[in-house]
Amino acid sequence: MEEKYFRNKVIWFTFLYSILVIWVHSYNAVLFLGKTTIAYRVDMLERFWGDTVAQIAVPGFFLISSYLFFRGFTMEKLWVKWNSRIRSILVPYIMWNLLYYLGYVIGSRIPFISRVIGKGRIPFNFQEAAQAVLHYSYNYVFWYLNQLLLLVLLAPVIYMAVRKKEIGMFLLAGILAVIYMGGALPFLNLDALFYYTFGAYAAIHGKDIVERSFSRKHIAVGAVLFLAACLAKNIDIPGNVKGEIAASTVCFRFLMPVSLWLMVPGRYLKEANDWMKQNFYLYATHFSVVRLINKTGALLLPPIPAVTIGLYIIMPVFCILFSCITSSFLRKYLSTVWCLFNGGR
Repeated sequence: MEEKYFRNKVIWFTFLYSILVIWVHSYNAVLFLGKTTIAYRVDMLERFWGDTVAQIAVPGFFLISSYLFFRGFTMEKLWVKWNSRIRSILVPYIMWNLLYYLGYVIGSRIPFISRVIGKGRIPFNFQEAAQAVLHYSYNYVFWYLNQLLLLVLLAPVIYMAVRKKEIGMFLLAGILAVIYMGGALPFLNLDALFYYTFGAYAAIHGKDIVERSFSRKHIAVGAVLFLAACLAKNIDIPGNVKGEIAASTVCFRFLMPVSLWLMVPGRYLKEANDWMKQNFYLYATHFSVVRLINKTGALLLPPIPAVTIGLYIIMPVFCILFSCITSSFLRKYLSTVWCLFNGGR
């Protein structure tokens, strides 16, 4: 696959995952309908999509992030890669967490907005600010960036472990086995480690497969993996529910993005529009947009299922519109701020 087709395919997939992440955070049935029978039914529909289908987004992000990091990687390039990720991940992580914290501090002191936020008066001090930055306590969706930063720090260890094909396969099987047995690591999620390690393994040993432009064989393999993912989700493996996340769930969430990547030929994807290329910014802003719209809607709109479901379905449209309008303003008038918050993308 030519480089331009590969990059375009990455944009399409990250955009898809960004949309799915929005639905993961858009549940609103109980908020609109209270703890009623109809709310329970609507919630089941939303969570089938958000908790099952849309949950493939985060593994997809880990796989792509890892693949891009380890694509053409050598230990000599480590500091270059780390410096790049400081700008593209660490700086935005700090800036957005501070911004969310300050937004909550200000909003909690404005009567109507305070009611929408529903957290009472939030303290404004150094200790609370440090907590917000270190533990993303006012920006929950940044748990992903927190994990990604840890994995980037572990990159040399991961590289040394997977650069030999057999050892890499053994490591991946070992991580999955530990997940199956209910193991855990301090600070780092085992499933995130599994996805990221596989991305590294694919970048080092599977570039010809990942970046092949078109192959009926790859499409067929992708279709088989897609069916395997569906089976993994619906088959109970004895003992796989001991940990925080079941091994069968990890397999489902891992196999789905892999199968989709193999089944979609990059050469035939239309060139991504500019508004599809701001996926980090969309990811960073969507949570506040979702909460504001859902909480405001619950106060002002009629509590009926049609409104609840309709708002859930079109929530990505609101988030994309907000992202496009605000990013256009920032790029035009506050380019330095844009670079800081968007990681130089």
